[in-house]
Amino acid sequence: MRVAGVYPVGVPYCADRRYDYILCDSLASVRRGSLVTVPFGRGNRRYPAVVASLCEREDTEGLKAVLSVEEDRFSLTEELFSLALFLREHTLCPFGDAVRAILPPALLSGGAASHIRTLPRYRPADAGAIPALLASSLRSRAYRQVLEYLSEHPSLGGREAASLGVSPAQLSAMVKHGWLTVEREEEFRNPYAGYREGVKEAIALSRAQQEAYAALLRLYRRHTASAALLFGVTGSGKTRVMMKLMDEVIAAKRQVILMVPEIALTPQTVGIFCRRYGERVAVIHSSLSDGERFDAWRRCREGLVDLVIGTRSAVFAPLPDIGLILLDEEHEHTYKSDADPKYHARDVAAHRAAYHRALVIFASATPSLESFYKAEKGIYTLVPLRERFGGKRLPDAEIVDMRSELRAGNTSPISARLAEELSCLPEAGEQAILFLNRRGYHAVLHCRNCGHIFECPNCSVSMTHHSEARGEYLLCHTCGHREPLPGKCPECGAASISFLGAGTQRAEGELSTRFPTLRVMRMDADTTSTKASYESMLEAFRAGEADVLLGTQMVTKGHDFPRVTLSGVLLADISLHLPDFRAAERTFSLLTQVIGRAGRADRAGHAVIQTYTPENDIIRLACLQDYETFYRREIALRRELLFPPFCDIVQISQSGMQEEKLRAASRELASFLEACVRQDCPKEPMVIYGPFEARIYRSEGKYRLRMIIKCKLNRTTRALFSRILREFPQKGGAVLSVDLNPTDL
Repeated sequence: MRVAGVYPVGVPYCADRRYDYILCDSLASVRRGSLVTVPFGRGNRRYPAVVASLCEREDTEGLKAVLSVEEDRFSLTEELFSLALFLREHTLCPFGDAVRAILPPALLSGGAASHIRTLPRYRPADAGAIPALLASSLRSRAYRQVLEYLSEHPSLGGREAASLGVSPAQLSAMVKHGWLTVEREEEFRNPYAGYREGVKEAIALSRAQQEAYAALLRLYRRHTASAALLFGVTGSGKTRVMMKLMDEVIAAKRQVILMVPEIALTPQTVGIFCRRYGERVAVIHSSLSDGERFDAWRRCREGLVDLVIGTRSAVFAPLPDIGLILLDEEHEHTYKSDADPKYHARDVAAHRAAYHRALVIFASATPSLESFYKAEKGIYTLVPLRERFGGKRLPDAEIVDMRSELRAGNTSPISARLAEELSCLPEAGEQAILFLNRRGYHAVLHCRNCGHIFECPNCSVSMTHHSEARGEYLLCHTCGHREPLPGKCPECGAASISFLGAGTQRAEGELSTRFPTLRVMRMDADTTSTKASYESMLEAFRAGEADVLLGTQMVTKGHDFPRVTLSGVLLADISLHLPDFRAAERTFSLLTQVIGRAGRADRAGHAVIQTYTPENDIIRLACLQDYETFYRREIALRRELLFPPFCDIVQISQSGMQEEKLRAASRELASFLEACVRQDCPKEPMVIYGPFEARIYRSEGKYRLRMIIKCKLNRTTRALFSRILREFPQKGGAVLSVDLNPTDL
C-alpha cells in the first residue's frame, strides 16, 4: 500500500512532525510537495497538509486515508519545499506555519480551484459561416459588430465586447442562434494592470554609478551565490543602478525580486517599473485581497512574470530561475516578521540565492550595522555611491534647541526657525516634508492635581488624545481601545486635566493656525486606512496639491519629490532614548532619511532638526550624513557590550491573562532553561537575563514576561531552544514563544 508522510498545517510546534496516511489508487498524482487534505486528531477535522515523503508499506493498520489532493500546479516545488524546511529549522516554527508564509491563503483553504476567476470567451461556431452571416440582412448592429470582430480575431472576451458596446445578453442570444460557442477562461486579478509599458529608454549613468554597476555586473556574471551591499547616500541614484542590472538579468530570461520595506513605497516603485517592464511585473504585499495574492502567485508560478515587487513576503515568490534579489532600504526593521515564522527577509533571500546561484543586493544609505560589518569583513562585497546623482549637494542641516524655544515662551511643536522656513514655501513654489513619529493630538493626559496618568484598561500604556470633526477621544495605539475625553480625573475628581506632548494632529492644527495659506497634508495610520490611501495622497502631493506633507515614519521612506526643498524633524528625541540597543542606529537612520528627502532635484535642500538634546552625537552625525563615523562609534560600543553582530540574541516570551500564574510559570521556565543548558550545551557561551517584564507589560489584556539570552546560534543552541518549545509544559494559560535575533527589544 502506498503511504504518504505529511505535515499538517495548523498544528502547534510540540505536535509538529510527520504523520502517515494511506494513499488510495485514485490519488496516484501525489508527490513530495503536493497539497492534500487529511483527517487529523480525535475528531478527524479536515486539515490541509503537505506531503513530505512517499513509501510502500504492507502494515497500514490504524492509518487514516488522505481525503483529497490539489492540482499539481498548486503544489510546492522542490525549492519551496526545502525553503519550508529551512524556515522550520532556522526560526523554530511549525512546518505548517512556514508553508503559510510561502503560499497564498487561498491555496490552504481546501479548494484552490474555487478561487480562480473565470470569464466567458466567445468563438465562432463555424468561422466559414461568418461572411454569409454578414452578407445576410442582420438587423442587430451588435450582432454585426461581433461578427466583424471575429472575422479578424480568433475569439472575443468580455472586455472586448464591452468596448464594442455589446451586452452579455446579446452574446448569449448569438450562442442560442448557434453562431457562437462559449467557454470559460481563467483570468488573473491584477490591481496594477492599469500600468502600461512605455518606451524603454536607455539608462544613462554617472561615472560613479557606472563603476557601481560594473562591480555588481561582475558579481552577477559569476553565476554563483553572491551578496553585495550597495551603500549610497540619499539621492545617489541607487535605483538607476539597480534598474540597469535588472535589464541585464531579465534580458538573460531570468527573474528578479525587488523588496521594499513599506506598502507606502509600492505605488511609486510599481509605477517606475511597470512603465519599463509592462505586464510582466507582479506585486505582492499584505494589503492585496486573497484573490489578488493568489493570482500574483499563479502568474509567477506559470512563468508569466519577470519582476516581482513587494514587501518582505515577496521573497517567497515562486519564480523558476531567480537571477537577482534586491532589498531596498535593507536596514528597515519591517523586513523581520514578528509572527511565526519569525524570519528575516535577508536570511530567506540569501538561502534562495544559494539555490538559484543568484546575486543578492542589500541597498541603503544607512545600512544595518550587521550588514556593514559583513561588508567590512568581506562576507558581502561593498559597492559604494558617495555622491548625489547629477552633482547635487546633500541638504544643509541645522539643529534647533527646543529648550531655548521653551525659555522664549514658545510651547508650539513648531520652532521659530522652522516657521521662518515654512513661511517662504508658497512664494518660492516649493514643498516641505515634516516628520513626527507620534500620532494623535497629545501624547499623554494627566491630572495636575494628583498626577494620575490616563492609561488603557487593557494595556500598560498611556492613552493618546485624538481630535476630529466628530469629537475628541482617547485612543490606545496598542489595542485600539477608545473612550470619550473625560471632563475630570477619575482618581481625585478634580477638573484639572492637562495635556503633554504633541502628535501629528496637533502639529497639523498648529500649522493651519499659524499659516492659513499653507496647504498641509497629514499622512499617518489615522489617514491611510485603506490600501489606496497611500497612493492617492502621495500622488496628490507630487501633483502640488499640498505644500507640506506631515506624517510619521511613512513620510521618510524613499520618496523622491522634485519640489521638496525643506525637510524637518519636529522632535528628534522620541526614538533616541528607548531601552533598546538599536535605539541609536534607528534614530540615525530616521534622521538621515528625513534629511535626504530634500533637494533631490535642481533646487538646493535644507533641513531643520528640532531636539531637546542638541549636543547628542547621534543627531550631530545624522545632520552631517556621516554614516561611517557613526558606524565606527557604534560598532565599538557593540563589541564592548557584546551585542550583535558579536553575538546572537534570543528572546523567550510568555504571555497570559492571569498575572500570578504567569509569574509562577516564568519562574518554572527559568529553572527549566538552566537545567537544559547544563544538560545539552554546558560548553556553549551563554548569558541569560530575566525573567522580567516586557517593555509593554500588559497588552490587549495579557501580561507579558520575557527572558533575553546572549549566545551564538548554531545547531546545538537551536536544538536547545527547540527543546524548550517542545517540552516545557504549557499550563496556567501561559503562551510561550521564541524569537531568534528579534529587531525590537
